[in-house]
Amino acid sequence: MNEDNPSYYLENVRIVDPGNSVSSGNALIRNGRIEALGIIDPAQVDSCERIDGQGRLLTPGLIDVHTHGILQYLYTTSRQDFLLACSELGQFGTTTILPTIVPQVEPGWFEQLSEIADAIPEVTSVNVPGLHLEGPFLAIKGSAAPTLPGDLKLLDEIIAACRGRMSAMSVSPETPNIIPVIDRLFENGTKVFLTHTRASPEQTEAAIEAGATHATHFYDVFYAPDEKDPGVRPVGAVESILADQRVSVDFICDGIHVHPTAIRAAIAAKGSRKVCLITDAVIGAGLPPDIYDTPWGFQIRVKEGDAPRHATNGTLSGSGLTMDEGMRNLLKWIDRPEHEIWGMGSTNPARMLELADTGAMKAGASADLVLWDFDLRVSHTWVNGRLSFQRE
Repeated sequence: MNEDNPSYYLENVRIVDPGNSVSSGNALIRNGRIEALGIIDPAQVDSCERIDGQGRLLTPGLIDVHTHGILQYLYTTSRQDFLLACSELGQFGTTTILPTIVPQVEPGWFEQLSEIADAIPEVTSVNVPGLHLEGPFLAIKGSAAPTLPGDLKLLDEIIAACRGRMSAMSVSPETPNIIPVIDRLFENGTKVFLTHTRASPEQTEAAIEAGATHATHFYDVFYAPDEKDPGVRPVGAVESILADQRVSVDFICDGIHVHPTAIRAAIAAKGSRKVCLITDAVIGAGLPPDIYDTPWGFQIRVKEGDAPRHATNGTLSGSGLTMDEGMRNLLKWIDRPEHEIWGMGSTNPARMLELADTGAMKAGASADLVLWDFDLRVSHTWVNGRLSFQRE
């Protein structure tokens, strides 16, 4: 076997083709790609490492378009922490991420952003097509998120600092001067996500017309406009997004940030292909229950069955979700065909980001794959045909 381009023959697996089918068969990985699926001639696999799947699920790798960190690492703390965080993701079945950065427009921040962007080509343990900037052109504060009006000069500085590696930016539809910002992002080939909003239908629809195509951590920090006529429920961004088939949505599927009924409602409105799983994870995601230090000047408490919380006042401090846990939750909550639900963590975000041959289960696609144990814990993860994780 060529150590630089290892080949694998996975026999006796249940192959999940998201949105299409689940079928029994075999899979051949060679030169970083899926070479064949289904019935495979034994003569093709003589030089391959063979793995008996024992009837377990083989799925495309999971894609997280909104994540701030994992375990004890934040992607923005330093170049070293960024690289270490990326190296840990295989154990959770994650093969592609958009490291999500909350802009802090202050001295030294642009240099820090460029340092992270420059480190992306060094990452081999997970695909990083680009960065996701959550802000700074937001209308409602989140965890440290700034609320600045649209500013093309500042936007151009951010784009330059990202070294051509900004895949997405989250904005609010009601932010002053936001339409020129969306126009510039569209011209730059950057996906525009909507979030942190109390926008009216008219403001939301204007942002969609300008090029916004996705809503991130949907329902979280998505408020209804103020009630003006007692008894008349205001309609706002949530309804406008649900009503527009051009816009996809993602959810933090931990059962804490959003009730599963909201996910089911989005699927009913849009179909499963327009709904994605994210983690919005921070420090604490994937860690056992305990109290952990953060770079924010306070500690967080990680408790089983809950999200990370401020160790003193008990308020939510981001998400402790991992992608594998999110998939297990969706499979319990959603009464849809299994292959559709797996698409929410793989094919759907790949389609939204227009990532060719990623998140797909077909010959010729990138071999970003996960073999699952029967309890839906990760057994093996491959990224571009290389084994990034194997459970002992």
